Amino acid sequence: MSRLLAGPEGLPPGVARPGYRPQAHGAGILHLGLGAFHRAHQAVYTDDALAAAGGDWRIIGANLHSRTVPEALAAQNGFYTVLERGSETRARIIAAHAATIAGDAAAVLRAACDPAIRIVTLTVSEKGYGIDRVAMDLDPAHPDVAADLAQPARPRGVLGLLTAALSARRAAGSAPFTLLSCDNLPDNGHLLRAGVLGFARRTDPDLADWIAGHVAFPCCMVDRITPAPSAATAADVMALTGREDRACVETEPFRQWVIEDRFPAGRPAWEAGGAQFTGDVRAWEAMKLRMLNGAHSLIAYAGQLAGLATVREVMADAGLAALIARHMRAAAATLPGGAGLDPEAYGRALAVRFANPGLAHATAQIAMDGTEKLPQRWFAPATELLVAGGDLRPYAFASALWLGWLAALAREGKAPPDPRGAQLLALAQAAGGDPEGLSGILALPGLAAPALRTAPGFRAPLLAVLARLQAEGWRATFDAELAA
Repeated sequence: MSRLLAGPEGLPPGVARPGYRPQAHGAGILHLGLGAFHRAHQAVYTDDALAAAGGDWRIIGANLHSRTVPEALAAQNGFYTVLERGSETRARIIAAHAATIAGDAAAVLRAACDPAIRIVTLTVSEKGYGIDRVAMDLDPAHPDVAADLAQPARPRGVLGLLTAALSARRAAGSAPFTLLSCDNLPDNGHLLRAGVLGFARRTDPDLADWIAGHVAFPCCMVDRITPAPSAATAADVMALTGREDRACVETEPFRQWVIEDRFPAGRPAWEAGGAQFTGDVRAWEAMKLRMLNGAHSLIAYAGQLAGLATVREVMADAGLAALIARHMRAAAATLPGGAGLDPEAYGRALAVRFANPGLAHATAQIAMDGTEKLPQRWFAPATELLVAGGDLRPYAFASALWLGWLAALAREGKAPPDPRGAQLLALAQAAGGDPEGLSGILALPGLAAPALRTAPGFRAPLLAVLARLQAEGWRATFDAELAA
């Protein structure tokens, strides 16, 4: 009979184990957001760093709201399995988490105030920060921000907690921690810095000045395709390890982490796991956001319209694969030159990664939160392409698929899984399938710039694709786009 995973002892020989004694290393990192991506990415790099160079760099992992994963990890002494799926599936046990915190903001604040914590990392998703990306400042309408501004001594949200912890450390004479955002956001370190400073200015202007002069907010680019864990994930872990694992994750063999090297209080030897350190990550960040994430969003909406549940199914359709390759070429045309990038090679590698037969990455998962993701994935590069005089059709086509998906949901009375879901549903229902009406959704604040929306090279193909989608369906629309 199988037992709950509680350590690497007694596992089959083919399962990779930690290369260090976990109990010999203290915690030096507090991580907010114990989602699958963190467990498949930053925690794996930290596991490699501990094995290579040691140090007190284990992780205290925390979720501010959900208790499921922290409690699962706690029951397993912090151990869990990463499945790498490629031509074969491999299992690896990760021991980087020293402790977890489940939905307890006060406990998170206590951990952040501990001088032993020298880095705070975050994967809280685009909507978790409570920052207005257009204004590069905090969003007072965000529920957590509003609550924390009203009661800064009892914070519950990301910005309030970070600001309160930095205030306490300054008062105690402790060195501040480094703040490292690991979310897929352009200029993620600068964005986080703007949000923390904005919160501090509204509650303690002197503290804001101190943070500006003493706290490092390095940027980084993260890359590893990580589907949501499923019943198949757990079943395969059971088959490979003989243990039940309630915190297991699955991912691809590829991983990349490019980090701005600014860590005044020190850092783990993440380079042991292949992390790249640089003085400026913006070019790498743009390539990943625009080529991988931008293509992923196109795959998601194309797949949803075509009834294809996974990325690999979309990539198995030769016509869709060709349209996705076209989109990646358009994205590549917006990237900076002279930064050491190779977009052509990156695009070829992405096509292989997307088609990975071992990963069942759900198009529905990627389609979530479009209003949070598409501004940096599609609309910003499309606007740059407009200024440069480039071909906007690939971005018009992608945008039409998103709007067409919203229209399809509206016909069923369903709101999309998006922070603005109710508003999107109302607008799509009011449009009633009319291309002009649907295109008006792009005028929502923070989406597409007016210059892009009204540009003939964008507007005309957008309306044409929407009209064909409504009249002839997805297959005829995709075939016509291939012939355009």
